[in-house]
Amino acid sequence: MIIYTVKNGDSLFKIAQQFGTTVEELERLNNLGNIRYLPEGLSLIVPSESGSYRVRRGDSLYSIALSNGLTVEELLGLNPTLKPPFTIYPNQILLVPKAAKRRTIDVNGYCYSYIKTENLNAALPYLTYLSIFSYNIMPDGSLRGINDDRIITAARAQNVAPLMVVANLNEDEAFDSELAKRFLRNDVAQRNFINGIPAYLKGKGYMGINLDFEYVYAENREDYNVFMCNLAERLSKEGLILTTALAPKSSDNQSGILFEGHDYRRLGECCDWIMLMTYDWGYAAGPPQAVSPLNEVEKVVRYATKVIPSQKLLLGLPNYAYDWTLPYRSGTRAKYLKLNEVPQYAADRGAVIKFDSTAATPYFNYRDNSGREHVVWYDDARSWTEKLKLVEEYNLLGVGIWTVDNPFIPGLEAIADMYDIRKLL
Repeated sequence: MIIYTVKNGDSLFKIAQQFGTTVEELERLNNLGNIRYLPEGLSLIVPSESGSYRVRRGDSLYSIALSNGLTVEELLGLNPTLKPPFTIYPNQILLVPKAAKRRTIDVNGYCYSYIKTENLNAALPYLTYLSIFSYNIMPDGSLRGINDDRIITAARAQNVAPLMVVANLNEDEAFDSELAKRFLRNDVAQRNFINGIPAYLKGKGYMGINLDFEYVYAENREDYNVFMCNLAERLSKEGLILTTALAPKSSDNQSGILFEGHDYRRLGECCDWIMLMTYDWGYAAGPPQAVSPLNEVEKVVRYATKVIPSQKLLLGLPNYAYDWTLPYRSGTRAKYLKLNEVPQYAADRGAVIKFDSTAATPYFNYRDNSGREHVVWYDDARSWTEKLKLVEEYNLLGVGIWTVDNPFIPGLEAIADMYDIRKLL
């Protein structure tokens, strides 16, 4: 697989011819549907028996050949479109020998109980775990359930381990700090939950729990630690696993209600693995910026690996984007977009896609019919690939995706191209 950046005047037919594939295969691998116009700067994944190298400033044919174990003549042989005087330029894609897959990783995907069957079946081949969102905790330790039998059965049929997500969501489906507090200060409720949950998990066919308590008060931090460690001990005795999702902290004393209740070190000790929610720097109610900028993501990974064994960590990958109206005004909300929608969305608006080198994230601007300027920050196969490199660099367990309800095939293909995906069943 290679990642190709569309140039002005490109078409799917032209790209397919260049790389010896078909228009239909490009459409399938890139979720393109019947797109008629390719925005300049759009990244496409292209099937290839070779690997790819993106030219950087200062590169030469000699340096690229040397770094890939080739002679210049061999490099030119792999790239017959290069003609004398063999000029290369930054961000140009050259074919090189395909790199060996780095190793085997775990991939967790979240989904809602109402995921479409065809989307579920498309995502499952790429997953180790499927975390089904969500059972909601009550103050007395009981759960408000979901219709999950269809999803559990489908996951197991494709050797994917289903996990029950338990969250502190209230009746409005909002994370509720007070709800978490009432439960975490109720010893009887916790005992009821811990004693009753193993049989329920086994009866449903779950392999464990993904605990997603968010906006936990700082005053309940130790309550949360104690509950999680007690739950881990009980589940372990029953052959079940405990995992959790944690807000993206870059230090232990990071302020803010999203962060203060999560104790990385203690939760890392008792959980089987941790999902780092390394996204939402750019969010609907906030100012325009990348949803998951590489520079900020790496800060979280650096901190997390200092206090949690790296082989317990999954790096979070976002499957969504936002469109902000400019100039940004506090109190306004950005429009939510699915990553699969973005190529057509950009094409319809005649946008030219750019790539922020610091955030390692694409974005584009356009003007709407009223003349208002917009900016869209999103993720693509390039940005996922840059984050996927952190898995190898920091020896992480793998990655987790929020969500796979509308599977982002280019990103999933990037994972499968770089790593083997572990199956547990």
